[in-house]
Amino acid sequence: MSAPVRVRIAPSPTGDPHVGTAYVALFNLAFARQQGGHFILRIEDTDQTRSTRESETQIFESLRWLGLLWDEGPDVGGPHGPYRQSERTALYSERCGELIARGGAYRCFCTAERLDAVRKAQEAAKQQPKYDGHCRELPRVEVEARVARGEPSVIRLRVPADGETAFTDLLRGEIRFQNRVVDDQVLIKSDGFPTYHLANVVDDHAMGVTHVMRAEEWIASTPKHILLYEAFGWTPPRFAHLPLLRNADRSKISKRKNPTSLLWYREQGYLPETLVNFLALQGFSMPDGAEVFALDAVVKNFSFERINTAGPVFDLEKLDWLNGVWIRSLSPAEFAERMIRFGRPEKDRAFLVAVAPLVQERLRKLSEFAELTDFFSKDALEYPVDSLLPKKGARTKADVADALESFRGRTRDLAAYEAPAIEAACVADSERLGWKKGDYFMALRVAVTGKAVTPPLCESMVLLGREKVDARVSEAIRRLRSA
Repeated sequence: MSAPVRVRIAPSPTGDPHVGTAYVALFNLAFARQQGGHFILRIEDTDQTRSTRESETQIFESLRWLGLLWDEGPDVGGPHGPYRQSERTALYSERCGELIARGGAYRCFCTAERLDAVRKAQEAAKQQPKYDGHCRELPRVEVEARVARGEPSVIRLRVPADGETAFTDLLRGEIRFQNRVVDDQVLIKSDGFPTYHLANVVDDHAMGVTHVMRAEEWIASTPKHILLYEAFGWTPPRFAHLPLLRNADRSKISKRKNPTSLLWYREQGYLPETLVNFLALQGFSMPDGAEVFALDAVVKNFSFERINTAGPVFDLEKLDWLNGVWIRSLSPAEFAERMIRFGRPEKDRAFLVAVAPLVQERLRKLSEFAELTDFFSKDALEYPVDSLLPKKGARTKADVADALESFRGRTRDLAAYEAPAIEAACVADSERLGWKKGDYFMALRVAVTGKAVTPPLCESMVLLGREKVDARVSEAIRRLRSA
């Protein structure tokens, strides 16, 4: 019987939570849930100069916002803790001691200046930069003496000088590396903290990780990790390297060309369902070709065969379209709840429910709601008087004022102040006056809302109420007459 599936992500808390973290987390979670396994969140905080608890908290909050929930982690605990690498340093030191004793690692005392000189010489000779093995064969007695004197050192992996290291990627098939091109990677830095490579392997083994699903940029590091597993005498997990998210020019996604912070997407008013849906589309496809689907559909249909390794383009226009689809799928009550979570006060709930059918067709992001609907709450509207006039035609300010006066007369005494009745009165009025319907409604729209683009006008007038509409139209007439 095979071991239960255990997967993980290991983000670094060194800035805003990255959209790439959510992308990798999504597929790890989907695979774990489908297989009845466990999803682990581990924090890689060994960079003590850049790691912060604030960033860590933002990672937790952002992934929870997306519904990508983990079974084990720093905040929820689990049987394999601690789940912060900074709290596991004793384990890494112990394991490195074992590696040195087995001959799989060694101490390196080379200074930064020497390493820089070696690198420059290799580049000048058009050689691949890598450590030159200067300290690989230092006598044990000399090593112990230099350590005793307190001489700074790092611990490096002893990579075989010949042969090759191969592994089968679940997405890409067999991948082989000649050992001569693999660097003697640093495992423990001079400050005593591990590098990603050591902590990653030690923790994955200690936590029983069965599958490592990560971005393709880690392919070049995989032979180092496999060699580490072999040096320890451990069985490596299976590897799957997901395609990188890319900008339109096919470069790796970066904040210089695309927003990469999950906080930005939340602040802009993208729904979490949208972002999960969009990230799933980045290289993954549904059997029926559907483009709109929820997380549970990803879990149900996940397979490595459905992931395309060609780098997907992170298309914000498509994200906006998709967000509009999800916004339109909400009921008015659900829409109101999302807007309240987004920052609208609870006292606005009734208004949000009422206005939802008017704005959902026009919204691509929740952040657009305020500008689209601010006219409902304004005491006074600001607009140029000339914006009340049709762009084409010979209508004067007096003509527009007369048309607005006629509107007031037709709608002031409507028995039912409802959208169909208001629209019918406006259409009849425009025909009687000989106005183009579009020109008539545009003048009325600006008078009532102060804008040329709004939610449906007659429905908006119902929400505003008869008195407020009448007052705004009267003000527009006054401004036209006095201009």
